[in-house]
Amino acid sequence: MASTLPETYRAYCTQWEAQIHAFIEMKETAPDGAFPLVPPGDLQGKGLAGLPFAVKDNIAVQGFSLSCGSKLLEALRSPYTATAVQKLEAAGAWVLGKTNLDEFGMGSSTDNSAIQQTNNPWDTSRVAGGSSGGSAAAVAAGIVPFALGSDTGGSVRQPASFCGVVGLKPSYGAISRYGLVAYASSLESIGILADTTARCRSVFAAIRGKDPLDQTSQDAPPGAAPLYGQDLSGSPKVIGVLSADAIAKALAAVAAGIEGSSGTKETAAQAASLEQDVQQGFDVAKTRLTALGHRLVEVEIPSLKYGVPAYYTIATAEASANLARFDGVRYGRRPLQAENPEDLIDKTREAGFGPEVKLRILLGTFVLRSGFQNRYYLRAQRIRMGIRRSFEELLGSAEYSRSETPRCDAILMPVFPTRAFGRGDAGETLSPFAQKAADLYTCCANLAGLPALAFPVSLAGGLPVGVQLLGRAFSEATLLDLVEAYEQAHPFPHPAAYQAFWP
Repeated sequence: MASTLPETYRAYCTQWEAQIHAFIEMKETAPDGAFPLVPPGDLQGKGLAGLPFAVKDNIAVQGFSLSCGSKLLEALRSPYTATAVQKLEAAGAWVLGKTNLDEFGMGSSTDNSAIQQTNNPWDTSRVAGGSSGGSAAAVAAGIVPFALGSDTGGSVRQPASFCGVVGLKPSYGAISRYGLVAYASSLESIGILADTTARCRSVFAAIRGKDPLDQTSQDAPPGAAPLYGQDLSGSPKVIGVLSADAIAKALAAVAAGIEGSSGTKETAAQAASLEQDVQQGFDVAKTRLTALGHRLVEVEIPSLKYGVPAYYTIATAEASANLARFDGVRYGRRPLQAENPEDLIDKTREAGFGPEVKLRILLGTFVLRSGFQNRYYLRAQRIRMGIRRSFEELLGSAEYSRSETPRCDAILMPVFPTRAFGRGDAGETLSPFAQKAADLYTCCANLAGLPALAFPVSLAGGLPVGVQLLGRAFSEATLLDLVEAYEQAHPFPHPAAYQAFWP
């Protein structure tokens, strides 16, 4: 049975949605018993019964849109439901709607969507981040307490930072990817955006674990910390921090490693350089974590400088393979007429794919060409293994061997070099190239398969500034403990007119 949404809540959603355009599709009804909402209950999935949540529109929910933010799939309705969504529904939560995204998850602003443009709830003239911008904006505005997104190179953490919410990119394999439309299969994970760290923990507890429908999924190893039952004020942790010198070296290497004019190199280095407000927020986070009793140590990650080129080489290669299915025959809107099968495919993709998707498919096809694989793709895979080893030397491996003594429990890093940027001629926008170079701080977690948790630490000019903590594989509990204790001491801010409708 379904009932109409409460008038106050419906009016609130309508008012916010008119400003931010977070949703591609939104329900007008709720299951019976959804309101009033149920207070937190048991540990597994606690606090989820009766809660509405949103789902990024590249994750399947039966009967809902599955557009992936693309004209090609704009009319597609999903015939099945993703495992992660099924588990949340089993815990008593219900899907309010599907949220906007950069087309097929390719972008850092959600302006690459072919459906609509999503605005930041803190300042609607600015982007919400991407590619999970719709999910982040919906949570930041208070339309839903949590939402699902996907993170391929920072697509949950960057919009979480821009919108001032919690964003969890889990360990690769911790959450089933069944029902997630593939972009770069070896890099992406379903992630969580939530209004509080405790809520993020509850959602993760409900959806993690091995799934027979996804052979890359797995349970946490026996040595991993339990998700519940730990004292948040327990033993202090050792947190590695990228020194200013380490960041400077990485920026210099990024510029040196780019082929092109001096202007192109300078643009890349500038794009990855922290603006003053972000640097100040990063310093605030260090000061507060120290005050909470944690020991901060400076670390260097030499392989960080190779992250962006390795990431885009691998991601575009996998995208060119995964998106080959969208040909107008098996999937996708067909043209009215075509002379032959090749013409059908050409016309389908020309009309259906946006510029960013076409660019990444072309790049991926190039690096996979015969004679170029060794030069680009295989070299990127070797770099990827080096990045993973660099992090394992600091954090420990996924095997949780008793003989290991990790140097750090977590690593504190920026999320993005800027706060939410503007559009057009506002003077604070970022070019597509600069947005890619700025992925320096987020993409390495995906290359190494590690969990990362973004959270807000300050406001600057009316906009949130976020940082992230990275941990060893399947150490989500440690990261959540750190951030939940931080949040208890320093509650997270909300935009003006924010209202919560749930415990």
